[in-house]
Amino acid sequence: MHLGLEDKVVIVNGASQGIGLATARFFAEEGARVVISARRVEALERARAQVGDGARNAVVAVQGDIRKAEDCARVVAETLKAHGGIDVLVNNDGAPPLGGALDFDDAGWGKAIEQNLMSVIRMCRGAVPSMRARGGGRIVNIAALSALQPIPKFGLSVATWAGVIGFSKTLSLEVAADGITINTICPGLIDTPRLQKVTEQSGGPMQELARDVPVGRVGRPQEVAALAAFLASKHAGYLTGLTFPIEGGLRKAVL
Repeated sequence: MHLGLEDKVVIVNGASQGIGLATARFFAEEGARVVISARRVEALERARAQVGDGARNAVVAVQGDIRKAEDCARVVAETLKAHGGIDVLVNNDGAPPLGGALDFDDAGWGKAIEQNLMSVIRMCRGAVPSMRARGGGRIVNIAALSALQPIPKFGLSVATWAGVIGFSKTLSLEVAADGITINTICPGLIDTPRLQKVTEQSGGPMQELARDVPVGRVGRPQEVAALAAFLASKHAGYLTGLTFPIEGGLRKAVL
């Protein structure tokens, strides 16, 4: 399938590893003009080399902490400076700490809100004007299955990503007439450094997690990246305001 992503300007946040890195590479391989962002400079430079390997277009790397409003604005500004516009925004980052929902103070909740929710709001606010000017665009948020099927100790992530889903649905109604779509992907168990860290904290090997997945394995970052690219493609113009679990059948729900 031809996705029609050649020369599209794509921002991928949290692109130094895991799903973000895989997504940036997928877009680059499709011929997009990719701008990647992450907090740590060394990891970001390694990612730029990996994403750019074999890519048709040069990859732009912008160091930024999307928990900070000024860094969100800088990622957008540097993208506009390099490419003159924005066609696709992939909102992706790590996740807040694990712990009981009542164990975190206001500061802990505030950090989670800045990281998961406010970063999405700010990046959308920065990117949408350019998308409108270009006649349309695509926004893809990467959340987690726990936002749809909550897990104990994941309260910071569940609450803030649920907010992302609500925000995205609302924004989708407001920008649909501009040719802009916004959808959210909720990955389940995906083989990423984040999942490895969670399994280490729980004391069990990752292989044990696969026993609960109907397809018999954890997912690959590239599989999430492929879905993100499709939602950003010319074929997905009639899909907006939706939430897509990608979890190997793990979610126990009909809808």
